[in-house]
Amino acid sequence: MKNKEHTRQVRDTVVKKFKAGFGYKKISQALNIPRSTVQAIILKWKEYKTTANLPRPGRPSKLSAHTRRRLIRDAAKRPMITLDELQRSTAEVGETVHRTTISRILHKSGLYGRVARRKPFLKDIYKKCSLKFATSHLGDTPNMWKKVLWSDETKIELFGNNANCYFWRKSNTAHHPEHTIPTVKHGGGSIMVWACFSSAGTGKMVKIDGKMDGAKYRTILAENLMESAKDLRLGRRFVFQQDNDPKHKAKSTMEWFKNKHIQVLEWPSQSPDLNPIENLWKELKTAVHKCSPSNLTELELVCKEEWEKMSVSRCAKLIETYSKQLTAVISAKGGATKY
Repeated sequence: MKNKEHTRQVRDTVVKKFKAGFGYKKISQALNIPRSTVQAIILKWKEYKTTANLPRPGRPSKLSAHTRRRLIRDAAKRPMITLDELQRSTAEVGETVHRTTISRILHKSGLYGRVARRKPFLKDIYKKCSLKFATSHLGDTPNMWKKVLWSDETKIELFGNNANCYFWRKSNTAHHPEHTIPTVKHGGGSIMVWACFSSAGTGKMVKIDGKMDGAKYRTILAENLMESAKDLRLGRRFVFQQDNDPKHKAKSTMEWFKNKHIQVLEWPSQSPDLNPIENLWKELKTAVHKCSPSNLTELELVCKEEWEKMSVSRCAKLIETYSKQLTAVISAKGGATKY
């Protein structure tokens, strides 16, 4: 940053000596100014044919270069720091600016305030299991994944989730651990639903009344799984995917699968980033909240309507690109990904 600006007379003298054949070094010594300053004056004169001050793009920044660097460093190291905190830190060094100025500085450095994504808390053992699954299935063909009937349960809130937390982050870093909020699965909500889908489209969706247990889960399977597989034309040799919830892996449930001759995909615990249905959940919740249902009955109806509206092409695309999802999990060493 410049400490001072030389007078027009000094700049004219520099140009005059340059025209007379003096070199940068001799001009610098004669006028007792840095050689770099002499060079800058000459270059400006050559380009604009003047030594006068040119119109500036705007007001000079109220913050020093040092303070701007510190703001960027603080936001990068502490993603959850607020604009108010950053504003107070600048005031402490005697440089008071508006919040929008701070926000603009962070934007120029590539940092933007974004709502933190909520990701399940992953222990190292869960990461290892996810990594093992992704590695072992990376070579599977798209046709193999077309035979899979994916399933899951999720909560859908009547008025959406207002407990948003903002982070300063760069583009494409939403899934990084420091930019996500660990969650515990099924932490309550307005309604819980179970649903399934395949590359051929969405299957049945069922509202779960009360607490889900093994018996209730088997009832849902008995009434919806085979019918969904039939509607989606998966044939008899399809593979069913479910997570490792205790009620899913209960002895009675596994015997039910065996009696029905249904192959169940081996699945690692706490691995939502491996299940493509998570992408549909996100789109479903966005669509549902846009409809603004006013009560639980409307919420259930809208959920089922929007689930049926999910396009076959969207479902097919998720399965066609599933290898990319596996690759992302491998790159993250079993950790959270953008999926």
